[in-house]
Amino acid sequence: MTEHILRMSGITKTFPGVKALQDVTLSVRRGEIHAICGENGAGKSTLMKVLSGVYPHGSYDGEIHFDGRRGEFGGIRDSERAGIVIIHQELALSPQLSIAENIFLGNERARRGFIDWNRTNYEAAELMKRVGLRENPTTTVSDLGVGKQQLVEIAKALSKEVKLLILDEPTAALNDDDSAHLLDLLRGLRDEGITCVIISHKLNEVTAISDSVTIIRDGRTIETLDLRTEDVGEDRIIAGMVGRALDNRFPPHEPTIGAEVLRIEDWTVHSPVQPGRKVVDGAALTLRRGEIVGLAGLMGAGRTELAMSLFGRTYGVNISGKVFKDGEPIEIRTVQDAIRHGLAYATEDRKRYGLNLIEDIQRNVSAAGLSGLARRGWVDEHEEYRVAEGFRRSMNIKAPGVSSVVGKLSGGNQQKVVLSKWILTEPDVLILDEPTRGIDVGAKYEIYTIINRLADEGRAVLVISSELPELLGLCDRIYALSEGRITGELPRADATQERLMHLMTKGQK
Repeated sequence: MTEHILRMSGITKTFPGVKALQDVTLSVRRGEIHAICGENGAGKSTLMKVLSGVYPHGSYDGEIHFDGRRGEFGGIRDSERAGIVIIHQELALSPQLSIAENIFLGNERARRGFIDWNRTNYEAAELMKRVGLRENPTTTVSDLGVGKQQLVEIAKALSKEVKLLILDEPTAALNDDDSAHLLDLLRGLRDEGITCVIISHKLNEVTAISDSVTIIRDGRTIETLDLRTEDVGEDRIIAGMVGRALDNRFPPHEPTIGAEVLRIEDWTVHSPVQPGRKVVDGAALTLRRGEIVGLAGLMGAGRTELAMSLFGRTYGVNISGKVFKDGEPIEIRTVQDAIRHGLAYATEDRKRYGLNLIEDIQRNVSAAGLSGLARRGWVDEHEEYRVAEGFRRSMNIKAPGVSSVVGKLSGGNQQKVVLSKWILTEPDVLILDEPTRGIDVGAKYEIYTIINRLADEGRAVLVISSELPELLGLCDRIYALSEGRITGELPRADATQERLMHLMTKGQK
């Protein structure tokens, strides 16, 4: 029997008014990839923060044994000295420093009180080779994409002689190629004897890469499954996560499709960085009332660029084309124009662009519709509260009240706040960009139900998603985009992943 490198037993963590973890147990074998799955708010990240010393010994009940010794970590430095390194979903890199400087930040290669830059860059280059980074070590981190920044974090962990690497949602913001590279890297680290613990909502990746899976629900350990000896599929994991089988991951929906509400013709957008390059090229599409329309495309196809340029020209230069609302031509040159004409856009990056994370639910819900809550130039705070509380209840936002800070909500609840903000503006057309990114399967079902309800109210919904099964399960029609061009349109009955992928790669060199 393989030796266990980690045992956590009886872990209980309480915050004021909330028991986040209750008698949790976790055992991880040396040299395996161990996944932790659960809905948002189940306690996964809290458990890892206990393990890594973010929540120090004494602030929780229970015991940790790591690598044959009792772990009583007073902080992150203590856990790192023991060989435990955590990479959070929000990467902790300094964007203005070089790759090498980030790798050894706090762990500098110095001689006689001065940093040895030759040694720093040489050792950084060696670590970069291990993770598949070919950049110069002096490259500034801000010049890297998210996928490569993730690799810098792993190189940084390897510099600390890591024995147990914890990754929280490591592929949440990555495209398919970067995700595949990262998973291959984790397999390589496992072969080197490094133990990995991953927290992920992407169950297809969990089943593909993991040796074991521990499921946590409502702050308790439900079970640990051995994927090497048991036939464990996504449905089995989902049943443990939500406490029931999700026989259908998409709620049943019979659309009532009405008249055309929005049409764009010959929509062309140029890159603001390379003005001669078209990121959207002559796109044309229509949306009807009561209809859910999908927009599929590979990373870089121009999906988000199309949405943002349409929503008040918030992206792009030299934008041209025609927009028709209810058959009449309209001009949309600002976000205010878009809102006035009944358009709403929920961004793919809700934490950066969709929400004010340090504000409460009430302020976030009212942010886009303050004019409707104002009386003689002053916001009616009683009406603002009433409206926000109404959305908290109708959208099932899990929070004690509308004074709860949005940054402390789970991803699914944050997304409900974003949707509430835009529904308040009473739009006829909602553009939802990656509406379920970073959200667990149970919360996804709730978001799908809300989208169906919006369509049933007579609104047109355009859904942009990187997950083809999501588009196939949710949408009445799907457009495919490749290199900025609409390459085809499929009704639900004719749409398959294969046909969509063919259209999404059409014309690519």
